Amino acid sequence: MHNQQAIGIDLGGTRVKGVVVDAAGKILHQQYTNIEDNNWKQAIETTVGVLRLSVTGSPLIGISAPGIPSAQNNCIQFMPGRLQGLEGMIWSDVFGTPTWVANDAIAAMAAEARFGTAKGIQHAIMLTLGTGVGGAILIDGKIYTGAFQKGGHLGHITLDHTGEQDITGIPGSLEDAIGNCTIAKRSEGRYQYTHELLEDVRNGDAAATAIWDLSIKKLAIGIASLTNVLSPELVILGGGITEAGQLLFDPLEQYMGQYEWRAGGHKTTIVKAIYGDMAGAIGAAGFAMMKQDISN
Repeated sequence: MHNQQAIGIDLGGTRVKGVVVDAAGKILHQQYTNIEDNNWKQAIETTVGVLRLSVTGSPLIGISAPGIPSAQNNCIQFMPGRLQGLEGMIWSDVFGTPTWVANDAIAAMAAEARFGTAKGIQHAIMLTLGTGVGGAILIDGKIYTGAFQKGGHLGHITLDHTGEQDITGIPGSLEDAIGNCTIAKRSEGRYQYTHELLEDVRNGDAAATAIWDLSIKKLAIGIASLTNVLSPELVILGGGITEAGQLLFDPLEQYMGQYEWRAGGHKTTIVKAIYGDMAGAIGAAGFAMMKQDISN
């Protein structure tokens, strides 16, 4: 297996990112393809076609996309309102080679579990903090997705039963507490993006600091709650909001000290994910390798 290579594809809203990685997670080749006229399928096929030229034989292919994959991980089964025309598409039929499909946050966990911060870890959770809050769960060294592939949607736990319902119908969710999707509402229209808020936090703005502090407090409560349910060794934080660096991790550590149940003195380690822009693509390749290992 040391010579194993896989193609990983990350499907975004405006472009497709692709990589070829080896068994150690090293990127051997990469490709970006813009999506023209909303033709995601064509962009994916173009990306895979270019990357295949750099690989001998018929490599495994993994695809990372928003939505809920099928039980067989051969297609995205539910992706309402997004990426029209891709629901139910069996990608192994398109490419003629084993092709595995994963939710984008699951793919990010696959990258960390196979190649990154969670390598060798048995129990971990991951939260991706960006437009929304994605999530993934690692149990006994395997990614857990549950009976209907919903497992890992950690951003949709409730922190406030009186809050508005999020996109899944859950009131007062973790996603709505810190995701960029609600920053305009949380700031009463003052900010449209979290990075704008953070700029004012760095400049000592009291109102911005209060908004940010409340978001971190709710994040800590959410993580502490999840540690009570899943008891992970490690919590991995990824996504664009983690670029806040110590503005995120320092207050989060303080609030975790207040809310985490540290039975027997056991404290959950929180780390930043090591993969950035290519996390979805690298994770898709890693997920394909994982699934192939299981099938063998």
